Amino acid sequence: MSILFDPQNFIKESVEDIKRKVGSNVAVIAVSGGVDSSVAAALATRALQNNVHCIFVDTGLMRKNEAQNVQALMSKAGVSVQIIDASSLFLSALKGVSNPEKKRKIIGKLFIKVFEAEAKKRKAKFLVQGTIAPDWIESGAGLRDTIKSHHNVGGLPKKMGMKLVEPLRELYKDEVRKVASALGLPQQIVNRQPFPGPGLAVRIIGAVSKKKLQIIREACAIVEEEIEKAAQSGQIQRPWQYFAVLLPLKSVGVLGDARAYGYTVAIRAVESIDGMTAKPSPLPAELLETISNRITRQLKRQVNRVVYDTTSKPPATIEWE
Repeated sequence: MSILFDPQNFIKESVEDIKRKVGSNVAVIAVSGGVDSSVAAALATRALQNNVHCIFVDTGLMRKNEAQNVQALMSKAGVSVQIIDASSLFLSALKGVSNPEKKRKIIGKLFIKVFEAEAKKRKAKFLVQGTIAPDWIESGAGLRDTIKSHHNVGGLPKKMGMKLVEPLRELYKDEVRKVASALGLPQQIVNRQPFPGPGLAVRIIGAVSKKKLQIIREACAIVEEEIEKAAQSGQIQRPWQYFAVLLPLKSVGVLGDARAYGYTVAIRAVESIDGMTAKPSPLPAELLETISNRITRQLKRQVNRVVYDTTSKPPATIEWE
């Protein structure tokens, strides 16, 4: 996109394009509560009104209280969201799977199946997605290597019962935020940090389980709470993205006067503009200590070691998987 990107003009053209593509047919859209899907939902609602159904699929891989938070945020944006609990389906499909690409593709394919089922109920012929440029660039095509398959790209089946509509496909994250502001969406949505489509499944290195999900869900909540508190108080500038990762190794620790054997959690915080490159966010030692103390105290029987990831993208990616 050009540096002269005009969000108001983009909104006008996108609404007309969605109308032209979908016509009088019914569409469904996956709403995660992130800025990408929220903007796509707002555009589709403007274009199609009652002919679009916005659905939040609870995969069981979401952040703490995510379903309730998303519903409240989207209500402020004037978008009605229905929650579908499919957590047991996803957890069953992921059982024993440790390869990150397999996890992403399993989640993507199952995600589409859930939507196809919802679409049939509503006789929908179109699926609107908040796919943005980094999603399909990193998923690989033609001469490009696959860095990692995004669930809304690499997980899509070759034959699908709906036609895709992707109004944000050529935009980068900074441009999407400009569109969100121009649409008048709440600032909690406009400035919400990115969250991976496969959710916490790619913040657990290795196989996913209910126990590991409980650990990483709480650890991510602690990282978000403490960093946001520090940003609000002026201690730091709010990073572009920040979260925790559960590593597939245990180490010896001490719990009271006894030997403990617990997991290791990594803290990740980065600065970026469009997600294509990133550098580590310089979090103060006191803040890192506060986060570490909270994680090891609140998850004392499960986690006994916290480390901080200082790697840039490249050579790493922002998410670990």
